[in-house]
Amino acid sequence: MTRVGVIGLGAMGAHHVRVYKELGCEIVGVVDADPARSEEIGRLHNVPCYTSCQPLLEARPNAVSIAVPTSCHKQVALEFINAGIHCLVEKPIASTIEEARVMIDAANTNHVKLMVGHIERFNPAVLKLKELIEEGVLGKVIIISTRRVGPFQPRIRDVGIIIDSATHDIDVVRFLTGREPVSVYSKAGRIKHPTREDHALIMLDFGDSAAAIEVNWFTPYKERKLVVTGTRAICYLDYISQKLWVNTTNSQYPVEVQTAEPLKIEISHFLECITNGSEPLVNGREGLENLSVAIRASEAGFCNV
Repeated sequence: MTRVGVIGLGAMGAHHVRVYKELGCEIVGVVDADPARSEEIGRLHNVPCYTSCQPLLEARPNAVSIAVPTSCHKQVALEFINAGIHCLVEKPIASTIEEARVMIDAANTNHVKLMVGHIERFNPAVLKLKELIEEGVLGKVIIISTRRVGPFQPRIRDVGIIIDSATHDIDVVRFLTGREPVSVYSKAGRIKHPTREDHALIMLDFGDSAAAIEVNWFTPYKERKLVVTGTRAICYLDYISQKLWVNTTNSQYPVEVQTAEPLKIEISHFLECITNGSEPLVNGREGLENLSVAIRASEAGFCNV
């Protein structure tokens, strides 16, 4: 039985605790700086709870999930990596390229797995779409467009919407195309967020194809969608419902998707990599590439509206 811990018990961290328990792991401790939150989750799952990392380190888990604010990823991850403990770090991998590289180097030195939680990579609809593209159902991919929008998120203060939200779709686009963008363009601005951009339109230029990524925290409803235009067909994907449709000149039809919780698939993959010694699908290097594209987009164009 894998011994695990979770650091950071916000909405996502709490889900990590739940999934580890559902997968039959031994949860040796959970950590949150807020004592009330730590006690709440500890009591809910009947596991030890702490307000600092040291007691969890002393409990010697095999692996941990780190779901603290992005600005704290490097500091917290290094404590566990340097102790020889495998880490699943929520996306983005870090706040800066330099921090990400330090984390990757430390993981290599200590021979531990470093995985980054780009959860949409494990969305069954995305995985099925990848199959369709590789089978040539859509023909040559020309344009990918994504829309990830919803209400303002005041809890997110240390990064802007590009690094917080657009990194999901940057990762998916890189995964679907199997390529890196040659150029990155963006138009972003800040209206409600106190210091960072809260809306952006990003274009990734792949030379003979392109991707447009829209993110904002002003739409009154949550929407997570993607459209792939190919020379033979167009495919529509809904991340939330995990539904997939294909349109051709003469027909429109749904594609069967075996729906499942992406987080459970992601964490199962992480645990399998630890057991088998295999490399995570979204390792530190993949996380670094996603962060690099996001930072290029953040720097490409900003207007303080």
